[in-house]
Amino acid sequence: MRFLHTADWHIGKQLNQYDLLEVQKDAFRQIKAIAKKAKVDGIIVAGDLYDRAIPATRAIGAFDQMLKELNIELGLPIYAIAGNHDGANRLNFARSWFGKNELYLNTQLAEAFTPIENDECQVFLLPFFDPQDARIYYHESIESGNLRTINQAMQRVIADMIKQFKPEKRHILVTHFNVQGQDNQDYELTSETTSIVGGLKSIDSNLLTAFDYVALGHLHLWQASPNQKMRYSGSPVKFNTKEAKNKKGVYIVDVPKSGAIKYEFAEIKPLKDLIVIKATYTDLITATFYKQYPHKGQAFFSIKILDRPQVKNVRQNLEQIYGDIVEIEYMPAKSTTEAMTKMVKRTQLSETALIGQFYQDVTKQTINEHQQQIIEDILVELKREQEK
Repeated sequence: MRFLHTADWHIGKQLNQYDLLEVQKDAFRQIKAIAKKAKVDGIIVAGDLYDRAIPATRAIGAFDQMLKELNIELGLPIYAIAGNHDGANRLNFARSWFGKNELYLNTQLAEAFTPIENDECQVFLLPFFDPQDARIYYHESIESGNLRTINQAMQRVIADMIKQFKPEKRHILVTHFNVQGQDNQDYELTSETTSIVGGLKSIDSNLLTAFDYVALGHLHLWQASPNQKMRYSGSPVKFNTKEAKNKKGVYIVDVPKSGAIKYEFAEIKPLKDLIVIKATYTDLITATFYKQYPHKGQAFFSIKILDRPQVKNVRQNLEQIYGDIVEIEYMPAKSTTEAMTKMVKRTQLSETALIGQFYQDVTKQTINEHQQQIIEDILVELKREQEK
């Protein structure tokens, strides 16, 4: 079997005020061309199909067309799951007949225990879930303490999946979490790692070792992969300045009947690149400097100005030269660096940790485990209300 592994399409996402839909459509055209050239047997989309639980009409239309081209025009099976950005209930509406055309889309934990099977593989589709989902599925009360954390829940879920294994077949897992392993412990990840609802922590990669290949979504850089057989494909489009210098693409994964699984990264060239520039204002407006970059309208720019220009209309002046500027930042003086670092660290906290920090600042006491669990449950309920 040969799969194309992709994830984190985030259809409908904007880069600050700029619409990315045409960039995303171009990335999809490249994915489609890669799939045809590699003669793959199926497409894996490991979560975050949309950018919001309630996507815009244009985003729904674009994603619908993408599914048609892969599944109907090319006749390829699609193995997809809901991620933390997706509205699971909305995605689930047509699942009952999708499978008849080999379009498999799992959005609920209960659906994950029945693998999609062919002559060579069992593909398990495990969508994003939280501990409360697991407690509801297993009829566990929170007081039991058995499924309080995501690692406790994952351990039980994987154990039940393993019970479905057929030893003569290869076992593929498609899921959407922050999985930490040997290869990505020290890697600087993107801001997506802080997009955590209800305080979900990272998953220990050791929980997933029973599978021959784990197709991951959630982290937007393929370099964040926890080990050789658990891979992030990364997003096909750059969504954050931390991703600006990294190549985007998909994995072509070869799953033989026996022996090592092989994978190869296939690059996607951006229709409009995201470029970060650090320079003084004088350099930024000097022709010999700015002519080294793409012409106006051909890229998105994040500009970090190394001085404080005493001129009016800085953004307007720079937009006349560079075009689409997603952000302008004045680099802080040395005296403010420490304060800025503290502020950035605080903004990178999960919701639970941020509330805990506020509680500690006000009461001078550390939040206890019981209080933390209450906060996590409330945050999960708020997320579900938003999806209704």
